[in-house]
Amino acid sequence: MAIWKRETTLLQLNQRSVGCMVEHLGIRFTAFNDDSLEAVMPVDHRTTQPFGLLHGGASAVLAETLGSMAGYLCTEGDDYIVGLEINANHIRSAREGDVRGVCRPLHTGRSHQVWQIEIFDQQDRLCCISRLTTSVMQRK
Repeated sequence: MAIWKRETTLLQLNQRSVGCMVEHLGIRFTAFNDDSLEAVMPVDHRTTQPFGLLHGGASAVLAETLGSMAGYLCTEGDDYIVGLEINANHIRSAREGDVRGVCRPLHTGRSHQVWQIEIFDQQDRLCCISRLTTSVMQRK
């Protein structure tokens, strides 16, 4: 059973990312399943640190992008999502290609949500595991 309350397409998700950090880092949403959202991000001059490895901050941006968008898709009406806390454990480095983030819910409540995001390299090896806590806000 799908967890999403909003209808969307991958094209619409990617169009929402134009003109912000998500587009600047080359993040693209690639899969939208009943209970997960996926995106890829290139490991290139925009996302590496001075030693040529994927920057931990770029991994956090990918994780927060996935969790925030997934959180938004679990809301209705004028509700929106803000991040409260993110952590990231960097397990393996990546030097090239794309990394793939997979976001799944741990909790989707009325006032807050908790998301787990796993980031894999091109060989499908776990590079980072992140947890994002979001708050569901209502426009006034």
